[in-house]
Amino acid sequence: MKKILPVITILTFLSLVGIVFFQLLWVTNVYESEEQKFNSRISDAIFEASQYLIEEKGNLTGIKTDSLHGSVSEKLQNQYFNGTISQRYSVDEIRQIIRKAFNEHQLRKVAFEFSIRSNTTESDELMSDNFYTYFADTVNNISHVISIESPAGSLSEGMVPEELLIVLVPHVKSFIWRSIRWFLLGTVMFTFIILTAFFLTFRTLLQQKKLSEIKSDFINNMTHEFKTPITTISLAADALRNSKVLDRREEIEKYVQIIKTENSRMNQQVETILEAALLEKNEIKLNLKPIHAITLIESALQNINLPLQEKKGRMTLKLDATNDLLSIDEVHFTNLISNLLDNAVKYSKDNPEIKITTSNTASVFIVSIEDNGIGMDRDTAKQIFEKFYRAHTGNLHNVKGFGLGLSYVKTIVDALGGVIKVDSVLGRGTIFTLQFPLIH
Repeated sequence: MKKILPVITILTFLSLVGIVFFQLLWVTNVYESEEQKFNSRISDAIFEASQYLIEEKGNLTGIKTDSLHGSVSEKLQNQYFNGTISQRYSVDEIRQIIRKAFNEHQLRKVAFEFSIRSNTTESDELMSDNFYTYFADTVNNISHVISIESPAGSLSEGMVPEELLIVLVPHVKSFIWRSIRWFLLGTVMFTFIILTAFFLTFRTLLQQKKLSEIKSDFINNMTHEFKTPITTISLAADALRNSKVLDRREEIEKYVQIIKTENSRMNQQVETILEAALLEKNEIKLNLKPIHAITLIESALQNINLPLQEKKGRMTLKLDATNDLLSIDEVHFTNLISNLLDNAVKYSKDNPEIKITTSNTASVFIVSIEDNGIGMDRDTAKQIFEKFYRAHTGNLHNVKGFGLGLSYVKTIVDALGGVIKVDSVLGRGTIFTLQFPLIH
């Protein structure tokens, strides 16, 4: 597992990078293809608009004159019909012609600006109001230039100089992005789903690895916990078979008591494991009834006095709560307090100091258990309520257990409708704070 995990991590990372890269490449290709189609449609529309202007110009310059008014018509033709586009059309008329061409090519929502420029003088003869507003920006805007001139053979003398129709389309990039927005949305969602699937798979793999390590530690701890009482019982049984011991009743009683004590110890360990299984299945039943919590706390203190004296420790009580009536299970509430006190002693250094404080608000009973033990770092504090998890004890090698105590505490506190918080500093100690709703 340790060897395969880095390989899986690298392959997963490379897969994610590859997926994101090809998705970006795909989006880029789609954008470029859409841009080419868009520019092609714009060019076709502008070309049709220019052809319309040329045809209208040719039709007008080719009008036949009658004999009666020949001289007058010819004069008007030379002065008006041979004029430039800017002389023959207004800005609104040219805009309508271009808009009509755009509509025919499904470009109804595309804005544009235009200019009619003389190819000889290189000056604008006619332009829309906002033409130069967008003309300088060549990144977001595109311009198309079409030559406009009289049809071949329509004029002999005084031919109109070639003119240029410049049509500028602003904000092309944003328009193209909007046109493929549904494709982009689908691509982003698809990529997000794949990334989420990879993330969940990888996280599950890490959790399984962690769970496997925790269970291996649990089996090792359980083996050592059972090995000691089994060895003691075996030695006591061998001693009882000794003929010298059989003749002395005091010795027999001594070894029988040892066997009974170790058997009780093993039975307690088995009960702890079975109780953890019940907690996992949510099959534990609570016998809730109104009880004064301080009474149960004082009862739990009696169980911790002996191990505290062996370590030459000191207990400080500050039971200031004026209202401690809770709806709780007597056995389980006492056990959870005992577990916290037992941890305070086990994970302490020499001469432990434990402080128990109670208080209450209008609706909550609060009890805190503070010690001056080895403490925990932030990562450890986040995991201590997980089943089978055991905090690293540094140089302390006498801490025994299955990693089920705090998991049990958290489950019972939640079942009683309470809240448990932990505040710890590595090397300085830990404070567990419990809050339970009062009975009104």
